[in-house]
Amino acid sequence: MEITTETSQPAHAYQKAMQLSQNGHQVGATPVPIPVPVPVPLVVGSQILIWKQDPTVTALGVRPTFIPSLILDGPRDARINTVLPGTTPVHGNTKRDFIFAPGTAEFDCAHTFAIVRETLTMYQRALGGAPLPWAWNTAGNIDAINVFPQAGVTPNAFYSRAEKALKFFFFVPTGASQPIFTCRSLDIVAHECGHAVLDGLKPGWLGPSSPQTGGLHEAFGDITALFLSLHQLDQVEAAIALTKANLHGPNFLAALAEQFGAGLGLPQGLRNADNDLKLSQVGNEVHAISQVFTGGVYDTLADIFAFERQRQATVKDPARVLLEVASSLLKVLMEGIRKAPASNASYADVVNGMLSASQAQGEPPIYRTFLRSRFTFREVVVSPTPLTAMLEGRMEMNNPGFTDGKDDTKLEAHRHPSDRASQDRSRCCGTMQRPEFVLADAAKLQSGQAMTDEDLLSKEAAELHKRFN
Repeated sequence: MEITTETSQPAHAYQKAMQLSQNGHQVGATPVPIPVPVPVPLVVGSQILIWKQDPTVTALGVRPTFIPSLILDGPRDARINTVLPGTTPVHGNTKRDFIFAPGTAEFDCAHTFAIVRETLTMYQRALGGAPLPWAWNTAGNIDAINVFPQAGVTPNAFYSRAEKALKFFFFVPTGASQPIFTCRSLDIVAHECGHAVLDGLKPGWLGPSSPQTGGLHEAFGDITALFLSLHQLDQVEAAIALTKANLHGPNFLAALAEQFGAGLGLPQGLRNADNDLKLSQVGNEVHAISQVFTGGVYDTLADIFAFERQRQATVKDPARVLLEVASSLLKVLMEGIRKAPASNASYADVVNGMLSASQAQGEPPIYRTFLRSRFTFREVVVSPTPLTAMLEGRMEMNNPGFTDGKDDTKLEAHRHPSDRASQDRSRCCGTMQRPEFVLADAAKLQSGQAMTDEDLLSKEAAELHKRFN
């Protein structure tokens, strides 16, 4: 009689199976594969839906961006807090992503936070990765900056040290039915955040000192918008395709805040980095004079890109070349700013700092030739040799060592009557119109302290006390 198990398996088959089993594995049979362990990184970061450029730049439109750091509901982190009464805190989804429909208040909060965060991160990376301070981050203070995406109704935006804030407003242009929100433009958000970053690095530069110091602040805002775009591959690829890799062709990189400019009746945005302005043509109005420095940086960028694109044509895509050139130039610019005086800085101070930084970083001499030539042409510095090669189109674009004279890193400043004039802030953005930056004591500003409303009124209040007693 054949013995069977409870499963009706024949006894001999059961015994054979047991005999073929060693350490839990059946000998002679194909083992069940055990998956090879795959490193699973701890995902810290959030996906945020943003306007990738200005809302009018339809080639880019709305796209997700990834912020590789911890973002809490707000959105907020240790450095940035978003404020919109009735809306914030905006909550991320279960994956900690902030994905909202464009045009909603939640979208504006997430978008504005993301641009400020990307701007601060860009500058920290350019300076080695260490945290950069807001102006009030002294003596152990670690207060974040407060970002107001919809601060009220007016065609403006500003940074305030006293309020520890970036404020973005909205307005309805004449003859229009829909409002324009300044917070929805990457250019405007980056520009105002640029003021805040520079105020942390050079707190004495926002006082009413020389016209060129004011011009540096406004130029830095515009340059911030330019370089933030140049640090994003999709924007760079779109610009390369649009211009066929000629940065002097019409493009959204050079134009600033196109939608806002159109709302004010300006055809090409508020300003355009691709310009040929010289110091003798602009006087002492801060926004006008800023375009000279911005244009010099843009021309230098275009020159270095043209050189490197040709030199690396067989090994790199033009978009990759432009990304790398922009990253390198931004580091040189930031070192130039670091080397400049704490107050009354001139364009020549920064240019000489950039020349020194370029040489210290081991860049080819032709890079400094581009820098000297462009800022000599714009009457910022005086070149020891004529600019014949540049003006006659004879730059040796296949020669990294080309100098068109001496490889000087210290040039004399070009003098202009406007150097002795007071700053004209009549057409500035809201930042440089703030009373705290117009009426503040220069020493207090340079220390990083904020001038509150009470500080600004203290002199008049003292007179009133004296009078009424």
